[in-house]
Amino acid sequence: MWVAAAARAATQVLQGHPAPDRVSLTIPGEAAPRSVPIQAASCVRDGAQALAISVCDPGPGLDLTRGLEIWVHACWGSADQGWLSLKAGAGVGRLESDGSLCISGFARELLECNLHDLVPSGRRLDLEVVLPRGEQLAQRTSNAAFGVVEGLALIGTQAEVQASASPDQLQAALNQLQSLTGSSDFQGRLTLVIGENGLDLARSLQLSAHQPQLKAGNWMGPLLVAAAEAGVQELLLFGYHGKLVKLAGGIFHTHHHLADGRLEVLVAQGVKQGLPGEYLRGLMAAASLEDAFHWLADQDRDQAVALWQAMAAAVEERSLAYLARYGCNGMGVGAALFDRQRRLRWAGPRGQEMLRRCEVLLYAE
Repeated sequence: MWVAAAARAATQVLQGHPAPDRVSLTIPGEAAPRSVPIQAASCVRDGAQALAISVCDPGPGLDLTRGLEIWVHACWGSADQGWLSLKAGAGVGRLESDGSLCISGFARELLECNLHDLVPSGRRLDLEVVLPRGEQLAQRTSNAAFGVVEGLALIGTQAEVQASASPDQLQAALNQLQSLTGSSDFQGRLTLVIGENGLDLARSLQLSAHQPQLKAGNWMGPLLVAAAEAGVQELLLFGYHGKLVKLAGGIFHTHHHLADGRLEVLVAQGVKQGLPGEYLRGLMAAASLEDAFHWLADQDRDQAVALWQAMAAAVEERSLAYLARYGCNGMGVGAALFDRQRRLRWAGPRGQEMLRRCEVLLYAE
């Protein structure tokens, strides 16, 4: 939202309008516009270019982007390649795979719906987004675990920041669950997604075309039980392996401040799979789950794939056991896990059935 505000202010100045101290933004899915303050805006280079600055205010709660300056540089280009061009400047996250700007569908839609009316026919608006402290702040995030490098990704899916471990976030998720399951067209199937990256990937795979999605944050246990009580018949757990692996170890609140033990869970699963001692020691010595997988794949790719398929199955089994503990026995649970390159790699037996029904394929080397 703060990027969109700076972009609109820069474009208005580029058109010759006075520098605004606030801009009005249309938010997809919201009836009323939002007024967003602008720190500064000015033309540069004899009016051929413009620069605007906003300062991020994420609202109550902890968020590392609080006070982050957002610079957007704007200039006109030829419309032969569309009306809008977005460039990742310094501090903005790029996908490691191809160097492209890491931006969610919501963020792109937000920019488009607030800029299109300002772009004359036959012109293209070229925008470069710069986050002066973005690369430094990105080191405190898990961006690299999802293949995003050099800065902060623009992966928001809504205007409001949600704290993934707060009770308010849990209540918001429970309210949304009731809304989804109470709908007249609800067919008993639901995808429970962990985190913004999971939500964005699920949308790109068009899972929502087959069954509704609910963002879970870290409150996996309470939402599993609430889903069963609300009449969900089949639940697909969809998330990054670094989060979902905790469920295989019986950890159903996945915030890192409360519990980790991911490598220990992986090694315990390796013991069940009968891996030799030198493999188990190698896994335990790895710096991360991703490193552990690649190390084992270098030793024995078939064993590595089998181990992670077993891990996905364990997520399903422990989730069913968790539900049984609370007297909820009627809901089927599938698990689908993606890696740091945002590739959907592994699924348990029930998860594979659900993915096939949704016409989604696992990534194959």
